[in-house]
Amino acid sequence: MKRIAALALTLSVVIAAPAAAKDVIVKMKNAGAGGAMVFEPAFVKAAVGDTVRFVPTDPSHNAETISTMLPAGVAPSKGAMNKEFVLKPTVAGVYGVKCQPHYSMGMVALVQVGNGPSANLAAAKAVKLAPFAAKRMTPLLAQAK
Repeated sequence: MKRIAALALTLSVVIAAPAAAKDVIVKMKNAGAGGAMVFEPAFVKAAVGDTVRFVPTDPSHNAETISTMLPAGVAPSKGAMNKEFVLKPTVAGVYGVKCQPHYSMGMVALVQVGNGPSANLAAAKAVKLAPFAAKRMTPLLAQAK
């Protein structure tokens, strides 16, 4: 009887325990595998409730959301220069991110939240970006669902 009670207690704890949220690190770099002025990784898959941290590993970077590449109802947010920027998504969809000082050099990233299909993916693909930013964002959007 004690074994059954212990098993029932263990199962109730396991079933009731919420899924652990992930902590994802994205580095802001002057140079990386994708060339100059990059986020690494540039494409991130996350779940609602995960934390995506944009960490300045090199100076003179910030991270901020691209206001026209966010799910409906999500307000744009902006990180300070040379400071960590934390994105804690509350809505599924795609989130465009840029480094403002290096945006024209193509320093962009994409966070896909949820398993798709992303309700705002078509709208994000239609956004006009600076030429080099668009060149880097296009393959990121192709990875999203």
